[in-house]
Amino acid sequence: MGQNVYNPFESAQIQFDRVADKINLDSSVRELLREPSREYHFTIPVKMDDGTTKVFKGYRIQHNDARGPAKGGIRFHPHETADTVRALSMWMTWKCAVVDIPLGGGKGGVICDPRNLSQGEQERLCRGYIRQIARNIGPVTDVPAPDVMTNAQHMLWMMDEYEVITGGKYPGTITGKPVGMGGSLGRKEATGYGVIYTLREALKSLNIDIAKTSASIQGFGNVAEYAARLYTVMGGKIIAISCWDNNDKKAYTFRNKDGFDIEKMAAIKDSFGTIDKEKAIAMGAEVLDGGEWISQEVDILLPCALENQINASNFDQINSSVKVICEGANGPTAPDCDNLIMERDIFLVPDFLCNAGGVTCSYFEQVQNNMNYYWTKEEVLEKLDSKMTSAFQAVYQLAREKNLYMRDAAYVIAINRVAEAVKLRGWV
Repeated sequence: MGQNVYNPFESAQIQFDRVADKINLDSSVRELLREPSREYHFTIPVKMDDGTTKVFKGYRIQHNDARGPAKGGIRFHPHETADTVRALSMWMTWKCAVVDIPLGGGKGGVICDPRNLSQGEQERLCRGYIRQIARNIGPVTDVPAPDVMTNAQHMLWMMDEYEVITGGKYPGTITGKPVGMGGSLGRKEATGYGVIYTLREALKSLNIDIAKTSASIQGFGNVAEYAARLYTVMGGKIIAISCWDNNDKKAYTFRNKDGFDIEKMAAIKDSFGTIDKEKAIAMGAEVLDGGEWISQEVDILLPCALENQINASNFDQINSSVKVICEGANGPTAPDCDNLIMERDIFLVPDFLCNAGGVTCSYFEQVQNNMNYYWTKEEVLEKLDSKMTSAFQAVYQLAREKNLYMRDAAYVIAINRVAEAVKLRGWV
C-alpha cells in the first residue's frame, strides 16, 4: 500500500474488518459500522480581498451517533478529500468509545490552504462553512472542533455564525473555542498531553524509565509541541523534529543529539508549526531531509502530523533502537506496517487511544458549557490524566489477557461498545 495511492478510508475499513472478524461481529452491525451514517458535501462561495469570489469545497461527515452526538474536528487542508474525512469520522467513533465518553464520530474539512488566505478571507470561509451545515450540527446532534490548520479563532467565528443563524447562545455547539468565550482551560495542551500520558503508561508496562529515553517527533503543530513539552518535563529528550516549511514547500528534520530546548524551538515556529530554519541553525540544529525523522537512533517515534507517514516504503528505515511508536496523529501508520511492527516487537500505542486527549477535553468543554461553570486548568488536566490512564490500562490489560496487538485490543473495546449501543437502540 505504501507504494500505491493511499486511501485512508480503505485503511480504516481494513483495520475495522480485521477486528470484526476476530470478534465475529454480526453482519448487519458490520455493514452499518463500515460506512458513515450521513455525509454532507457542499460548496462555499467566499468574497476574496481582491473583489473576486472563490468557491471552496467543504465536507461534514457523521459516521455514527449511537453513543451520543457526533464529535470531530474541521480541517483546512489543500489536499483534503472526502475519503480522508470519512476515515477520520470513523476513527472518531472508535476514539470516543475507547475512552468511554458519550459521543459519536464526525469530521469536517475544507479544501483550502489557510496559509495563503488573509484573516478576513479565513473568517468569511468559516462563516460560509457554518451557513452550509447549520441545520445539521448543534450541541445535541454534531459538535465540531479544531483540527489540522484550524484554531480557536476559527471556532469562535463558526460559533458566532451559528448563533446568528439560530438566534440563541449555544456555546456547546463547537468546542476548542478561546478561553473566556466558552473555551476550556487545558484544551490547548490536551491532545499532546494525552499522547504523553499514554506513552508514560506504555513505558511503565515495559519497565522503561521515561527520563532515560529519547524520541524523534514528526510535526510541530499544537499536538507535537505540547507532547514534546510534557515529554521533556518528564525527563525525556527530543533529538529530532520534522516539520513542513511553507516557504520552501518541503519538509525538514531538525536534529540536536543533545536534545532540544522545546521552549526555545516553540518560540521560533509560526502558527502552522513551521520552524524558522535559519534561527534553528543558529541555535545549533542540524538540518536534514524531512523523512530523516524516522531513521534516528531513539527509543520512541512520535508521528504527530498526518496520515500514512509510516508505510511499507519507509518502514525498514526505522532504527533498531526504537522500542515504542506512539501515534499522535490520526492514521499515521499504514495497515501494511502492523505485521512489521509486531515482527519487530515494537510496542504500539494506537492513534485513536493515543490522541484521544483532544476529544476528551472537548467533552469536558461541552460539560462546562452546559453547566455554565468552568474548571481550573489543574482540574481539567487531572481529569484528563485519569481518563487517558484508565483507557490505556483497559486496552493494555485486554491485549495481555487475549494476546492481542494493542491496535486490535483498542478496536475490540471500541467496536463492542458501539455495537452494543446500536443493538440496544434497535437499529439492527
